[in-house]
Amino acid sequence: MAKQELTYAEVLNGIKNKQYKPVYYLMGEEAYYIDLIANYIAENVLSEAEKEFNQTIVYGADTDMDRIITAARRYPMMAEHQVIIVKEAQALKNIDELSVYLKKPLLSTILVFCHKHGTLDKRKKVTLDIEKNGILFDSKKLKESQIPPFIHAYLSKKGVSADAKSIAMLADFVGTDLNKLVGEMEKLIITLPAGQKSVTPEQIEKNIGISKDYNNYELLNALINKDVFKANQIVAYLNKSNKANALPGILALLFNFYSNLMLAYYASEKSESGIAAQLDLRSSWQSRDYIRAMQKYTAVKVMHIIEDIRYCDAKAKGVDNPSVGPGELLRELLFRILH
Repeated sequence: MAKQELTYAEVLNGIKNKQYKPVYYLMGEEAYYIDLIANYIAENVLSEAEKEFNQTIVYGADTDMDRIITAARRYPMMAEHQVIIVKEAQALKNIDELSVYLKKPLLSTILVFCHKHGTLDKRKKVTLDIEKNGILFDSKKLKESQIPPFIHAYLSKKGVSADAKSIAMLADFVGTDLNKLVGEMEKLIITLPAGQKSVTPEQIEKNIGISKDYNNYELLNALINKDVFKANQIVAYLNKSNKANALPGILALLFNFYSNLMLAYYASEKSESGIAAQLDLRSSWQSRDYIRAMQKYTAVKVMHIIEDIRYCDAKAKGVDNPSVGPGELLRELLFRILH
């Protein structure tokens, strides 16, 4: 039976409870969680006085495993632990040599590797040795459907709320890059007027530059309501402001929505709670858009729309399309969806 992968929260809780491991190998495509864990260790394990002699940060391209292991075998000075953080560990050569150290690791050393934009081969001996003696954490990219809950949770932790439209605007504009997303949210939190604890579309428009009326969220809303005039207004704005180059993001949003809409037709109960259960939605209110869309589109029409989105995506990537630009492709797709 495969060992269950650790979550970010589990790794961090262990560190907060001072259940330190001799090695932490933080790897994966999502840099955000790797940075959070490594930064927490760097900031909290040692006192400021202890850090001077017992905390070392090196870079994979500037060192090697021999030097790292030699440093790891030193005892701390006037402290219970020493911390060694290896950033850009993906540049290290001979990582397999770590297995030798892990046969008898020094428990007073906390050795942290930050391996971004890739992972170790989980079949290799060194990977198994890390998992046996320490923490092997695979930081995976969040799916697009996980971004709105992430935004809600992050803002809530900061004591700030946001309505569905604001959350959708942020998710559409930033995508799945969590470091960039957190940066934009921190910008919004800092710029909140005194006494205001809620992020609004107007604030997003002012501080981030996303139009509160002409964005992907409003485009999808216009399509759900079959509002031809509004949909064409938004497309005209996107083309005029040269934002039709965001076509891949729009197509991803539409494909996700209409694919879920297709699944919604198979819900045994067509209520908010029934559709939420069918689509595995976080809350039942998220079903309302699907219920509205089901009143406007037949299941057969939705099947055709999904085909049209796939066709548009292929043409946007140059398949049988030598010259038609993203703006014209988007206009053509909306015509097919709405008629």
